[in-house]
Amino acid sequence: MALTDKIPFGMSLPHRSPDQIAMSAVRNVAQRADALGFADLWVTENTIDQAFSFDPMVVLTYAAALTTRIRLGTSVVVLPVRSPIHVAHAVTSLDYVSDGRAILGVGLGREHYAAFHVPTERRVRRFLEQIELIRAIWSQANVNYEGQIFRFKGVMTLKPVQKPRPPIWLGGTHPGALRRAAAVADGWMGAGGQSTAGFGESVKVLRSALEKAGRDPAAFPISKRVFMSVHEDPSIARAEVNRWFTEVYHNPAQTDTNGVFGTPEQVRDQLEQLIAMGANHLLLNPVARHEEQLEALASIVGLA
Repeated sequence: MALTDKIPFGMSLPHRSPDQIAMSAVRNVAQRADALGFADLWVTENTIDQAFSFDPMVVLTYAAALTTRIRLGTSVVVLPVRSPIHVAHAVTSLDYVSDGRAILGVGLGREHYAAFHVPTERRVRRFLEQIELIRAIWSQANVNYEGQIFRFKGVMTLKPVQKPRPPIWLGGTHPGALRRAAAVADGWMGAGGQSTAGFGESVKVLRSALEKAGRDPAAFPISKRVFMSVHEDPSIARAEVNRWFTEVYHNPAQTDTNGVFGTPEQVRDQLEQLIAMGANHLLLNPVARHEEQLEALASIVGLA
């Protein structure tokens, strides 16, 4: 059985790397992933970063113009350091120009609050109000929002194509973040920096919270970003993932606990393991050789 018969797969759009990214790679991956049948394209938000990194909305809008079917997601926008009004408008614009293909992934984040002059106090309250305000902007012609932190009265006429609105996925692995996802989100994605074992534990907490909230875990997207490399020589695949965790995450020990790498057969087995843990969607994130890896991974999961 093909893995795509079990779950849908997303593909990472080349957007963050220890090396400069060629726009030809961005273009070719976007168009080829669309043609092959990947479910969605994803980027992170890393505005302040030691690695080469694009702004998510800019590069996703570029991808939208190159594709016709594939969905376009951020995982994740660090929402507390952004204006929810700007985020709502940017995602609405992306949804409009892509004819209804936008997904907004958001998270609390832990760094750079000071750089953006945003207080860390009451950050959860700030985060939850931002989600409420974004949804109000998407659904109401005349917005009148009165929160503890945010207050907004205004008219925003551009509305998303998707009805009732674009989905909002949450990230985060803290039990509180998982409970928030179960309460207010339309999906959840585990971070690429989370270990495989940690993902399994998060899924248990999330499923329990969903059941307590009266929501069906089988109908709720449960995903993970997978930093990975496939090569017929498994030592080359491991070296590529090790470089990623060394130069981007500054934690080479995560190579073997968090990464997926090896021969096509070994990579398939590792993806099967994540599915067995409860993933009903996976975001494949090659760390090098993006165009070549796209073809190899399409073959592994059953799209080529």
